[in-house]
Amino acid sequence: MPKAKQTVKAATAAPPEEFGAANLVLEVEDLSSLLAAQSDPKAIVRTLVTRLVERYGVALAGVWVTDNATSTLQLTAHTGALKPPVGLEKASLDDTLLGKAVRERRPQLLSEKESADKKVERWARQNSLAFVAVFPLVCDSTAQGAVLVARKKPPSKTLLALFRLHARLVAIALRDAELLFSTRQTLSKLNTLVEASKALTSTLDLLELLGRILDVAKTQTRAERGTIFLVDDRTEEIWSLIAHGLEREVIRLPLGKGIAGHVAKTGQTVNIPDAYADPRFNPEVDKRTGFRTRNILCLPIYNKENKIIATLELLNKEGGAFSRDDNEFLLTLSGHMALALENAQLHQQLLDKERMEKELALARGIQHSLLPERAPVVEGFDIAVLNEPCYAVGGDYYDFLSLGPRTLLSVVADVEGKGVASALVMSNLQATLRALVLHLHSLNEIVESLNRMIWNDTRAEKYLSLFIGLLDTRNKAVHYINCGHVPPFVVRRGHQPISLTEGGMVIGLFENPSYQRGQVKLLSGDVVVLCTDGIMESMNAMNEEYGTERLARKVLEVSDRKASDIVEAVRDDVEAFSRQGTHIDDKVMIAIKVV
Repeated sequence: MPKAKQTVKAATAAPPEEFGAANLVLEVEDLSSLLAAQSDPKAIVRTLVTRLVERYGVALAGVWVTDNATSTLQLTAHTGALKPPVGLEKASLDDTLLGKAVRERRPQLLSEKESADKKVERWARQNSLAFVAVFPLVCDSTAQGAVLVARKKPPSKTLLALFRLHARLVAIALRDAELLFSTRQTLSKLNTLVEASKALTSTLDLLELLGRILDVAKTQTRAERGTIFLVDDRTEEIWSLIAHGLEREVIRLPLGKGIAGHVAKTGQTVNIPDAYADPRFNPEVDKRTGFRTRNILCLPIYNKENKIIATLELLNKEGGAFSRDDNEFLLTLSGHMALALENAQLHQQLLDKERMEKELALARGIQHSLLPERAPVVEGFDIAVLNEPCYAVGGDYYDFLSLGPRTLLSVVADVEGKGVASALVMSNLQATLRALVLHLHSLNEIVESLNRMIWNDTRAEKYLSLFIGLLDTRNKAVHYINCGHVPPFVVRRGHQPISLTEGGMVIGLFENPSYQRGQVKLLSGDVVVLCTDGIMESMNAMNEEYGTERLARKVLEVSDRKASDIVEAVRDDVEAFSRQGTHIDDKVMIAIKVV
């Protein structure tokens, strides 16, 4: 046995009142060693009360710890031959001997002459106690609680000093234990944050990420269920993505509706200890699912621009209501959540864009297959075509339909708008027109029937300009109807361009418009130019349009060349003219040269 232990044991064999200075020092050293080995606050106070009873003839030793939330002292540990005074399991800080010791941060001795604590006074008298004192557990000017010591006989001055030293050393040990606990708790939180951050950044799949966020949140707060609602600023809604087998279901709610919607709109954290007592809670979901919501914690998730991008809603914390620590932990983690969510959404947008591009490429291939691969070969004429859509798919249309050995139907059209919707109308136009020319031989009948069918399909939401020309190869003439289209023209050397304007209203805007038919006799060397407004309206840096005059001038300049060379020359001229411009549109041009 160590020498120090032998000395203490010998010293304590004598009555406590006979302690000398040397033994007092040994007692303090022994107590310090015991407390140094303890890191649990409960173990520290148990060590204190046990030591006071077993070594110093104390009839009762009890420790009360301050509860700042309720402004009371809670009985934490006690031992001895006597039981604590009845009704002091929770002692007031105002009118008790314990409270006075904590408030004044100095020892309080029960005195029959001026005692204000009748409960302790009555208890001391009933148990024939000669000494009852309360020593505050004070460290760094803060009273953490108090220890009550009761004896049948008064202590000596040495023993009284020893009691005070016990209170002082225990207060220091409690402070150190609290600091150690706080440090460990901080390290644990940091470790949890690191692990949670790893989990949140290990996937870019949005549904999987939502699941991981919920797993982290539920595990750390011990919640039974949870949901993440993402904010959609465009529709002013919140929405959640839920997996059902291989399918994904989207649930949408108006911004501001329900608790999650309220948090998304206001940015206020909501902690509801009793869901059914809160008027904002909607019990209908519980009724439909059979689930019973007890308590709720819902908080906003902000991105780095301090904008709410989501809300996290947790239900039914195990063992009681959600705490301030739960809220603080989730707020600390919310920055990582926001970054992971934004990365996942950006990744999803990239995937959607790639999918759309693939679909548009497929649509472009289909659209090109609907248009003639090459210009037709017609005796006595040289024909060439230019087709440049500005998007993956476009609304410009051209076609050549043979109606017999001596006639060719040439068509050019421009559907209002651009992109997929216009391309769909263009496809419908192509199918409808080809069906009509099999049964109708009059240009007026073809155009009027086409107008009715497009109008019935789109109800004026989509309309198109159209030029349809019937080329009479034997008589060298063109019969045409212009339905609101950019007027084609005939370039003839030594003459002004001849505009082909006869016709009427655009197709699909009104139900029954009337159309006039026009005719032009063609001469050798003439060039008939059909195009869409993508060529005419091309702009330069000064917002000047390419225009009909410039086009006619360029065609006249190269009219002695082949039709393909004429088309190439116009394309190069338009490109050079509009190189610094901003106007973008589909471009279609047909050149028909009379040989």
